[in-house]
Amino acid sequence: MKTNEKDTKQGVVPALRFPEFRKNEEWNIPHLRQISTRIITRVGNSKLLPVSISAGVGFLPQTEKFGRDISGEQYRNYIILNRGEFAYNKGNSKKYPQGCVCRLEEFDRVAAPNTFLCFRFNDNVIPDFFKGYFDSNYHGKQLQNVITSGARSNGLLNISADEFFNIILPTPKDKEEQQKIAECLSSIDALIKAAENKIDELKAHKKGLMQQLFPAEGKSVPALRFPEFQNAGEWKPYKLNDFGSFFRGLTYSTADVSNDNDGIGVLRSTNIQNNRLILDKDLVFVNKTCTSEQRLQKGDVVICMSNGSKALVGKNAELDQDISYNLTVGAFCSIFRPKNVFAKYLLQTDSYTKFVALAIGGGNINNLKNSDLENFVQFAPAKSEEQQKIADCLSSIDNLIIAQTNRLEALKAHKKGLMQQLFPNLNNHKE
Repeated sequence: MKTNEKDTKQGVVPALRFPEFRKNEEWNIPHLRQISTRIITRVGNSKLLPVSISAGVGFLPQTEKFGRDISGEQYRNYIILNRGEFAYNKGNSKKYPQGCVCRLEEFDRVAAPNTFLCFRFNDNVIPDFFKGYFDSNYHGKQLQNVITSGARSNGLLNISADEFFNIILPTPKDKEEQQKIAECLSSIDALIKAAENKIDELKAHKKGLMQQLFPAEGKSVPALRFPEFQNAGEWKPYKLNDFGSFFRGLTYSTADVSNDNDGIGVLRSTNIQNNRLILDKDLVFVNKTCTSEQRLQKGDVVICMSNGSKALVGKNAELDQDISYNLTVGAFCSIFRPKNVFAKYLLQTDSYTKFVALAIGGGNINNLKNSDLENFVQFAPAKSEEQQKIADCLSSIDNLIIAQTNRLEALKAHKKGLMQQLFPNLNNHKE
């Protein structure tokens, strides 16, 4: 990764440039250390909020991320960070395997761990411009060249300050061009944030509505009932197997895994995210056959039955789309094949969540059995018409959530594609 001073004087240009800057000079390719100043001022006796960084989220109080203040005796050595300044967290994550860089936007002044590499950009550049680089892990693609297998110290990547500040960040010579790009990306970020907030609002609305549409613990009727069913009588207790059938997933070994994506696709617990099935990644194909009951159908619900984390056991999602290939689930999951749409919402109620927590509580292995779920009792309307009315109501909210989620993913894809055009690719740069 080492680059000499001569290299930084050779320019690059992005594939896409705003019209007013197309005739401008090539971009500089400075090292981070040439356009920023490292921050090393210690907290000492100052009383500031100890924070940490959560990848993809930003700065959080330590009490929120860890449940307590973990600064301890090291607090005095923490670094003072002001709003608008940056910090590099050398802890790796799935999204940022080489560590993440965040700009402090949530607080005016905080105490950052002294394991972070903190810095501010110099006055001759626009800080917002570089946020796009860090959001897209541009730094990580360079740092991966200096990370060796097992290069970790105290749980952190063993990257020195010199190595980090040696990363290259191509920069327009004209600050107005920097500002233009920053504003363009900020406008997309605002749309992304608005979409995320809308999804959160819809999910909160659905959760609150379900608490009203289904009976509370110890009750046999819900707090909220559609007018035409006000006099339809109390709800009746049913077992889950009255509403559908359960099938345990396919057992296979590593020898059965296909290297060329032949055979049958297998979904695992990692494919269940935010009550939706993720089919475009983490999908394993195996050279093995499954029973007809194990083959997933549209409308089936995939349930995580066993996991090292108790919080993940019981999570579930519906296969809500048509697929052109054979698909099943792994042995640590089960398939619930509901008789109607209403049935899937029984697996999203508070009573279901409490039941799962009790069923796996106290055990060394976080594991559910099909018989556990089959015999789980829930109250439900005796009339199929009322069941359908509830399902239609909740499905309409689900459709809004799906539409908003698709919009969010489209915005993220648009931003990613735009950044690939607005920022130069150093791989195409020849010395």
